[in-house]
Amino acid sequence: MHLDPIMPYLVGAILAVLVLGIFLRYIRQPYVIGYLIAGVILGPHGIAFVEDEALLGRLGAIGVVLLLFFIGMEVTPRKLIDNWKVAVIGTTLQIVISVGVVWPLGAYLEWPFERIILMGFVISLSSTAVVLKLLQDWQEFDSKVGQNVLVILLAQDLAIIPMLMILAAMGDSQTDAGNIWLQLIGAIAIGSIVVYIALKETIRLPLSNLLRDDHEIQIFAALAICLGLSLLTGLAGLSTALGAFVAGMIIGAAKETQWVHHSLESFRVVFVALFFVSIGMLVNLEFIQQHWVQISALVLLVIITNTFINGAILRALGENWRDSLYAGTMLSQIGEFSFVLAAVGIQAHIISDYGYQMTVAVISISLLISPPWIMFIKHVLGRTPSTTQPANSS
Repeated sequence: MHLDPIMPYLVGAILAVLVLGIFLRYIRQPYVIGYLIAGVILGPHGIAFVEDEALLGRLGAIGVVLLLFFIGMEVTPRKLIDNWKVAVIGTTLQIVISVGVVWPLGAYLEWPFERIILMGFVISLSSTAVVLKLLQDWQEFDSKVGQNVLVILLAQDLAIIPMLMILAAMGDSQTDAGNIWLQLIGAIAIGSIVVYIALKETIRLPLSNLLRDDHEIQIFAALAICLGLSLLTGLAGLSTALGAFVAGMIIGAAKETQWVHHSLESFRVVFVALFFVSIGMLVNLEFIQQHWVQISALVLLVIITNTFINGAILRALGENWRDSLYAGTMLSQIGEFSFVLAAVGIQAHIISDYGYQMTVAVISISLLISPPWIMFIKHVLGRTPSTTQPANSS
């Protein structure tokens, strides 16, 4: 019998996730940790059971798209617009302060100006996938903390655009003016869709009634809606996950399309798990062993700094200190989009190969340890699902 070469990898990954998931459920830890550890163990820097990182990474990227699509279905656009101060002022302050925190370290190490800006941008971005997965698992989307964290994460996704423009201008490559205008037009179009949904509150999609009783076609229709808008935002130079999020809001506003959630739920679980497994595979255990002191110090510095920067900003914007600290903890890790910034940095010769490996290691480990860090602060603050306060509906 012919055995597909990918079959052993697929079985191994599923078994690893299953065993770790059962163990983490027993000790009441989020499944995200199991996915990440499975990636570390199975990856090229672990037992090298799975070596095709590129394939798994592409499958994982679909997981992020599906995750944001489901999140979008649960979000009310009007609440996002009402919370614009946290999104705009909070995110801007957070990025500026992050660069300011990196500046003394960069000056001490005699970094060039471009590297200081790049590292400030890298640590300012939090993980949309990790945080939203935890909020979803803990049913905290409707809490004040959940709403604040959500708008900050979305604002950070949009902030990628000017960040990439700045890095391109500072690096060796020339900025493509056509791409800049395309990104700006795409951002305006996305904003217009959100405003339209907020004003209309309920919209009607064509052909939705015809699909209501056809479960087989519903799957393809749901995927077309989700991946179609993701493709358009990707072609416009924006985040594909952002397009999926807006597609989710469109579906959420169309009351006759409740079938979408049931059609894609299984896809979401599998592909989101693959995303976190692919992140775990980026952890280079040999590099970490050689530089564990520097990496440990940087990860600890990043986690604590991001926690208190975000917490202090939210406190200054009027939130109580418990909610502010909890939200800051939620945003403490470095996000998956920082991998993109690091890749741009090495291509533009802003950082060396050593700097790139160090950055990837710090990002990966911050993603790995952030769930237990969040759960620790959650326990210290005495926050449980029953004590979570709902956000204002106004």
